[in-house]
Formats: sequence, C-alpha cells, structure tokens
Amino acid sequence: MMKKLFALLFASFVVSAAVAQEAPDALVQRVTDDVLEIIRKDKDIQNGDTHKVIELVDKKVLPNFNFTHMTALALGKEWRKATPQQQQQVTAEFKTLLVRTYANALTGYKNQKVVYKPFKMAPTDTDVLVRTEVQQPGNKPVQLDYSLEKLDSGWKVYDVVVAGISLVSNYRDQFGQEVRNGGIDGLVASIAAKNKSLETGQKK
Repeated sequence: MMKKLFALLFASFVVSAAVAQEAPDALVQRVTDDVLEIIRKDKDIQNGDTHKVIELVDKKVLPNFNFTHMTALALGKEWRKATPQQQQQVTAEFKTLLVRTYANALTGYKNQKVVYKPFKMAPTDTDVLVRTEVQQPGNKPVQLDYSLEKLDSGWKVYDVVVAGISLVSNYRDQFGQEVRNGGIDGLVASIAAKNKSLETGQKK
C-alpha cells in the first residue's frame, strides 16, 4: 500500500522552472492534477511500462526533491561520519532505489482521487507541511503529507508521510543496521545490490 501511494508522490511534482517559486500548496495541487491526467491517458504506463515511468521521474520529478537532505535525514548521525565521497555515493544510490521501487508501483495507478487539505503559511515560512488525502474506491482514504523547504531554487520536498509513516524515518532503522554491519561502504553496496535486483526485475 505504501509503495503504491508513494508512487503517487513522485508523480505529483512535475513543474517547470518558470513556476519554481509557486506557493507550495498550489504547486502540489496543480502538478498533481496535471500529472495524474497524463497517467490516465498514457496507454504505455497503464500497460506497465516501468521504463517510461522511470524516464518521466528522472526528467520531471527529481529536480523537485532535495535528495541530499532526505538521505542525511535517513542516515541520521551516521551522515556526519561519512566522507563527502561516501555521502555522494549513498545519495545517488538512495535516489535510484526510490525511483526504481516506485516507478513500478506507479503503473498500477487507476482511479484514486487526491483531496487537498486547507493550508496556511506565513510569508517568512521556509519549512511547511502540505497535507493531502488519497481516496481510493473500495478502500479507506489515506493521509499523504509532504514536507517542503524553501531554497534559492524554489520549494523542494525532503520528506513524505504516508498514513502517519515518515519516508526518511522508515529507512533510518534499516540504514542504521546496514551501517553497523558494514559501515557506509556496506550500506552503499547493499542499496546498489537492491537497485540491480529491481532493474533486473523491470527488464523481464
């Protein structure tokens, strides 16, 4: 369930540089509606073309996420112990893991509806939470919230909370165990192995 809903997250942030300074709630709503409409009409995606979804994510979605911040949060105190090179490596592998995992789930999108919750922010706010609810036919609605920070380049997502579960917190325990077992290099190798497995599965 979390994988399918998180796929919706990745599809929700296609935005051009021209609207990079758009208010975070307006950004979420506009691009979510636009992208879901594209998905509904794309026969290749509906037929399970994960490679096409990966291309979509790489080109349109990734620029709207701060993966360095996300990775640092997921690693916690271990992030500061890593060398700059290790930080770059684990960030790259973590990004690839998220893309490949949820691109596959995105092909299963059907008739979900996103409801946008009331949003308020002060002009000086640089860290906000945009709340939404995913309504699914025959199932209970699921809360899907986005944590965004304002950078010079615009608003960027650095965490997602699905049904009360934080994405970065969800990975923190797993990553911590990997680091304890094999250090940062062991974590990088473990994520890389998962990425390779996912890539092989998507080629079938």
